[in-house]
Amino acid sequence: MPPAIAPADVDVQTVVNDGARTRVTRMSTGTGGRPFVLVAGIGVAATYFEFLAPLLAQEGEVFALDLPGFGGMPHPGEAPTPAFFADQVEAVIARYGLEDPVLIGHSMGTQVVTEVLARRDDLRHAVLVSPVVDEQHATVLEQGVRFAQATARESFHLAMTALSAYLLCGMLYFLEVLPHMLRYRISDRIGLGSARLLLIRGEFDRPSPRRFHSRLVAAAPSAARWEIRGAAHSIINGHAVGVARLVSRHLAGDLPARGRLSSEDAAVPPADHADARMVLSAIGSRFAEWFSALRRDEDGVERAKARHARLLWRAYVSPR
Repeated sequence: MPPAIAPADVDVQTVVNDGARTRVTRMSTGTGGRPFVLVAGIGVAATYFEFLAPLLAQEGEVFALDLPGFGGMPHPGEAPTPAFFADQVEAVIARYGLEDPVLIGHSMGTQVVTEVLARRDDLRHAVLVSPVVDEQHATVLEQGVRFAQATARESFHLAMTALSAYLLCGMLYFLEVLPHMLRYRISDRIGLGSARLLLIRGEFDRPSPRRFHSRLVAAAPSAARWEIRGAAHSIINGHAVGVARLVSRHLAGDLPARGRLSSEDAAVPPADHADARMVLSAIGSRFAEWFSALRRDEDGVERAKARHARLLWRAYVSPR
């Protein structure tokens, strides 16, 4: 993590749109700049952005979303299609009056972001990290095998983060969302927006293969493509440093149209100031957030998220 990173304030609110509830985790360091809206993938929650969000908050306010049915939010009464979730993202943009936010989607979140971009021409930049689904291999079996292959290369920490989110989501709702994700043709929709896109994948990202990125870049009006060596599907977590650097260069306009970033330059490094007590405290804050979300205790979720953010800052940046 960069040594000059400032501590971020965390605020948790809920946006209600036609009865559907989206949890918004706002993270700010008081820095000016364009806001970022972060959209995670199927079944998972804003906790996936625990490293990326504070890095982006150095450049602008961050809004990380737990969409309806995810992260302990109530399941909506409508079909959970990418278009439905795009409605919720637009409701968040309208609720906070965000002007030209940078939309960043991961996995299924890239479908949601693509759908928002297809509707609006006032958004200049967006980032699609590990976009799915490759329409040539859009079956449950093929995608299940590909996700399993990518998961085998992820860290234990990330696996536990994902498992806790899937438990909150519930298998029935996951299976309700899955067919809509498999049917969404991102290749057909990506060309309808006007934003400049950055596509990022991990070297071993089987659900988001290189040839699929080639087709998406060819279909988009303006897109760059980058790959992070040694990474798999969930690069927004373990390789958040590299993702943040690529996003920053993309917005500055000095990122080449394609390239590769080494794992050493992209991976989140070991914490400088962590000890057993701090690790246990971080695990405790995550458990507290999980149980608060399960009980629909939004104040408890906010307290746990703020505590976890402080712990990470102390572990990576603050001296003992």
